[in-house]
This record gives sequence, C-alpha cells and structure tokens, in this order.
Amino acid sequence: MTARRVVITGVGLVTALGEGARETWDALVAGRTGIAPLRAYDPAPLRTRLGAEIPDFDPGKFLSLRSMRTSTRGDQYGVAAATLALRDAGLERSDLGHRTGLYLGGNKDICQRDDSIADMEAIRGVDGEPDMRKLGELARSIVPPLAYVEGLQNGGTYHISSLFGLRGPNAFYAGAADSGATAIGRAMRAIRRGEADLAVAGGYDDATNWWAMAKLDGLGVLSPRNELDTKAFRPFDREHTGSVIGDGAAILVLEDRDRALGRGAHIYAELAGYGMGNDCVRPPASDPDGRGLVRAITAALSDADAAGPDCVFSHGCATTLGDTSEVRALRTALGGAADRAAVTSVKPQTGHLVGGAGALNAALAALALDSGVVPATANHENPAPGCDLDIVTGAARHARPRVALALARGLEGQAVALTLTQSN
Repeated sequence: MTARRVVITGVGLVTALGEGARETWDALVAGRTGIAPLRAYDPAPLRTRLGAEIPDFDPGKFLSLRSMRTSTRGDQYGVAAATLALRDAGLERSDLGHRTGLYLGGNKDICQRDDSIADMEAIRGVDGEPDMRKLGELARSIVPPLAYVEGLQNGGTYHISSLFGLRGPNAFYAGAADSGATAIGRAMRAIRRGEADLAVAGGYDDATNWWAMAKLDGLGVLSPRNELDTKAFRPFDREHTGSVIGDGAAILVLEDRDRALGRGAHIYAELAGYGMGNDCVRPPASDPDGRGLVRAITAALSDADAAGPDCVFSHGCATTLGDTSEVRALRTALGGAADRAAVTSVKPQTGHLVGGAGALNAALAALALDSGVVPATANHENPAPGCDLDIVTGAARHARPRVALALARGLEGQAVALTLTQSN
C-alpha cells in the first residue's frame, strides 16, 4: 500500500508571546520577547532568575473545575493548545473519534506541591527531623487525594482525549525538546500507515515553575547573565552562556492529505519526513560533532526525499558545545546546502519550552512555509567561533522557503528532525 501523505491543518500555540498561533507568530515576526525576570516566586536562590512566564493564562476557558483540580499547569497549556489547534483546523468533536490519534510529549515529572508545602511542617518531630509515623497518621489531610492522578506524566492525554472524544492510537513521550517533536513524528507515521486519519500531536511544559527551575538550574545549561535581562539568551553568538526557560505548548492537527483536501481545509504545510538519532555521551553534554543530530537530519531528509532545506528552525540552545555541535551536524548532514539555508532560533523570544520546544519549532516551520517569512534570531550580534551559517538576524526575512527543517535535542543526547514542505 502506498503511504499516505500527511499535512498540517491546525496550529495551536500558547506561549509567553500570546495565546494562539497568530498572536505568537505576529510577536515573533515583530521581534517582541516574552523573557523577563521571574515573578511567580522569589528566584533569589537560583543562578538563573529569568524566564518566559505566562502570568495571565486562564485555564477556566478550556477546562472544567474538576479537570483543573487534577491537572498541572503544563497539562492545562496542552489542553488549551489542542483546543486552539482543533478550532484552527475547523474540526468539531463530532468530526473526531476512533480514527483520530493523540500523541503528546512533555517533561512533567511532579504534581503541584504548592498546597502541601505548608502542611508538611506538621510532620516535623521535636528534633526537627521528619517523623514518618506522623506522616502516616496525617497523610490523608496533608496529601491531596488526587495528587497521584494529577502527577501522572501522561495526564494531558486523558484530559484532551476525554474533552474531544479521541479514541484512536495514542502515546505520551517523556523528555525535553525531543519529546514533543517525537510525538509529531510518530503521529505522522500512524496516519501514513492507515492507523488513523488525523491526529492531534505536539508538546507542552510549565518549565518556569520552581521545581523544574531548581532542577535545570543545577545542570549548568541555563544562562546566569541575569543582568542582560531580555538579551541573556544568545544562540550562536560569541556571548552565548546558556538557555532561558519558557512556558507553553505547541499542538498540531495532522491529517491525511486527501481527507483535508476533500473537506476544503487550509493546509499550512506537508509533514514529509521524520528522523531520530542519539549522541550517546554523558548528559547533559552533546557530542562535539552532533552525530545523533546528523543521523536524525539525514533520516528526515531521506524520508521526505528532499535534497536540502531552505530554512532551519534550529534547536539553538545557546550553550557553547550545543551551538557548535549543531552547526557541525548541519554541515555534515547537508554538505554545501548548509550555506544556502536560512537558520533561526526563536528561543530568545519564547524561551526554551523544554518538552514543548521541538513541537514549537515544527509549528513555526509550518507557519514559515505558509507565510513565506522566517523570523530572526534575537540577540545574535557577533557569531561565535564555529557558528558560521546564515543565521537570520535583525529582522524577519521574506525568504519564501519551500522546504524547512525543525530540529530538537534532548538533555541525554536524543535528537529529532522533522522535514516540512510546501503542500502541492
């Protein structure tokens, strides 16, 4: 059986730049940033005290009160983005069902502890140490009864599937930027193989919360240049010192091309290729030559039967090793075509969405193919040694790309590449 072609018919974005694909895209093209000093808590103990928060997000617009009680902020971003993507695709609940897949990725590893922190003082013994006997006696009143359900990694799959009646193939991928991109690639394969006719796929994260920031802050991958404020995140720049984390979600509606054409849907782009690889080095470092990313890019282009991209939505994490190894990987995988590709990183404006970062790159690549515009890489002023590609700087470029690469890398060497093309 000939593999079916897969197209993107819906884009749902929730970022610090805005709620909705158009809001985020317009802000990116205009050069606005969502990065600012963290405000949700006192970040004084952290080395990195910047982030791209979403302080005015209202989950009540997308979820019932009961669902809000059993979901984390990240889950809620995912539900919101899925709702926006399906709305953008012009699909109603009645259009969905057992032929609709759901593939999600994220970095969720804990439930919301805020409500329990104050109550934990009750289990402290006279010597100041935790008293496990007291915990056993008081646990029912200290630990929320649905904390376990709320903390399940794949909780978002429940909330989205139940809200829209999605009963087709589904999976959740845990990780960093690679997870959401993997979800999109696997959803594409499910449609190609006839396992589903359409799919909701992408990633999300609430990575600026205290628990996630405390974990990432100690890994040495975040920028400590708080005094630079909005200019601290500098991919491929001589002053690159690490990432700045952001909150949000990027969810796509993928659809069999014939089905999309039959219902007159707007097609942003075709999702034509998917590849994966792994650096196989001790985390959180990358292989100096980006060998895992080379494999992912090569596989994604081969899968799409494409020679090379016109633009690349790079991982652009702004660490010295991360940036230089990504450039080397692009040169190895693309050869001379690497010099002809417009390369950008949107993270200095949206923040690094961690579990949602790879999915965001895929969504923005689709919007770039649809609009003919490639956003600029903010804060890129002086190229770092070894970062000599055509980095889009200053202002967005009207490039009219026909083939785009969306890249994602994980903290433990995972690499994912997606090839998108203009639909014809």
